[in-house]
Order: sequence, then C-alpha cells, then structure tokens
Amino acid sequence: MEIVKKVPPELSNIRFDKASSEIFKDFSRSQLKKWIIDGRVLLNNEIASPKDIVNQDDEILINPISENKIEWEPQEIKFELIHKDDNFLVINKPPNLVMHPGAGCNNGTLANGLLYRFPELKLLPRAGIVHRLDKDTSGILLVARTEKFRNHFVNLLQDRRVNKIYKALIVGKVIGSFEITDAIGRDKNNRTKMSVRVDGKDAHTFVKLDKNLGSYSLLDVSIKTGRTHQIRVHLSSKKLPIIGDKTYNPSSNIAKGTPKVLTDIIRDFPRQALHSYHLSFEDMDTNETRTFEASIPDVITNLCNILEKHI
Repeated sequence: MEIVKKVPPELSNIRFDKASSEIFKDFSRSQLKKWIIDGRVLLNNEIASPKDIVNQDDEILINPISENKIEWEPQEIKFELIHKDDNFLVINKPPNLVMHPGAGCNNGTLANGLLYRFPELKLLPRAGIVHRLDKDTSGILLVARTEKFRNHFVNLLQDRRVNKIYKALIVGKVIGSFEITDAIGRDKNNRTKMSVRVDGKDAHTFVKLDKNLGSYSLLDVSIKTGRTHQIRVHLSSKKLPIIGDKTYNPSSNIAKGTPKVLTDIIRDFPRQALHSYHLSFEDMDTNETRTFEASIPDVITNLCNILEKHI
C-alpha cells in the first residue's frame, strides 16, 4: 500500500534519505535508502537519489512492501507499442493520457492500459513504469517487465545516464543553442505548478534550434535532470513558452507581428506542443547503447509547415 506524506518545514533543505527516515519512523534509514535506490520511494512522484535535497511541502511516497498485487484495474487503453522484449517495453504515449491512477483520477490511465495488455506487470511496482511524461506530453516511454531490468534502469536514471530528447514548438526566435541551469521548485503561490527558485532543486536543460520558423522555433531539448515540468518551466522562464501549454503559457502568447490567420490557428492548437522523441540507454546484458525514437505527431508537424509558409 502506498503512503504519501509532505516534508514539514523543519526538515526542509536536508537529504532525501534523511528526511524520509525522519518522516517514516516505522522503517530504518538503511531500509528506506535501499527502497530509494530501488525506486520504491518517490520524491514528488519522481525517482530521486538518496542525496537529493528536499524542500518544505515536497511529497514523499513509499511502497513499504513489494507490490505483488496492484489494485489498479486493467482497461483497454490505446497506445502504440514501439518495442517489446523479455526485459522491457517501449511505447509511444499519446497526449491527454495520465500515467497512473492517483488523486482525482481512478482509471483510464496508461497503467490501466499496460495491465490490460501485459497482465504480468501487476507483479512490478507501478506496473513497471519507471519514468514519466506529463499528461499532455506525447512520445517515448520505457516500461520495465522484470525486477532486474527495473533496478538496472532506475540506477541509470539516478546516475543521469539515460539520454532523453524532446521536440518543443515554442513562441520566440532561437539562434543556435544554449543551456538553462536554473533550479526548480514548487511555485509558492500555486502548489500544482513549478517555478524557477533559488532554493529549488538543480535542473539542467540543453536547448538547440532544430528549425527556424520566423518568430517561432522548433527545438531539440535534452534534459540531464528530470524535475517535474522541467522543460516547460525552463522555456517559459526564458520567455519561450511552448505552444498549447495551458499551465505555463495560459494566455496563449503570440509573437509580435503574427498574422491574424496564424493567431487563430495557434490559439486553437489542441494540445501541448511537446513530444519526447528520443530515448537511449545502456543495455543491461550487452552494455551496448539502445536507441528508440517516436516520430513527431502530425498535428505538430502540420503546424510547423503552416508557420514555415508564413516566414
């Protein structure tokens, strides 16, 4: 059974493993540290390292025992299967799909769909899900099929040895490439949002121009850390908001001088123009690099083509 507790003020700005041991006193620090390494203790719904620093109101979730029975119900959910082998699955998550059941969402999630197509995943924590995409972000996602591979991939994530690259269609003109290293934490005025904060957690994003679209840009964005909403927060903080992002671009910003015909198309764009298209990591058995990609959705490609015609 999952247990979720918030970090109190007096435990802010200390290590994740130490805070966990103070909050969950029924378990030893060594046991909690092992669970953190195994990915069974999550920080703000993300896999984290024992040495990561926590802040007030961060949420810590633990699975005190192995989840050999998942209460989530199998449901037929549509998603594209890119790769399947004995160790893991690679899927192309559609937009507008929540990762797993939680507060306010009891079913209709990716986890429900995974259990429907691969019932054996009920033997793994969180149905084999080891990393996540936002509800409205599409693209590459890996799901573990065995405990051994799950531990392997969790270790790679904690060591920052998983390469993830996204396509982002944004408002603004970008030239060349640049890095964003501003720390990210919970927004002080809105607990459902994240923001750039000096007292936040380290976050590292690398941005590279893929295609110049006049006053708009298609970007390649890679992340060395996996903070909640990281790409969206970092780009928005640099006044380069993602088209269709209702949280970090709520006013549907339009570049100056945009023709009205384009303004209407951009503001009516049906989703967040962010897509995870590349995932690569070290194979557990051969140590070779495994690489998977998911093509950019037509709806994003079509908007890029429309913008290009109006340059």
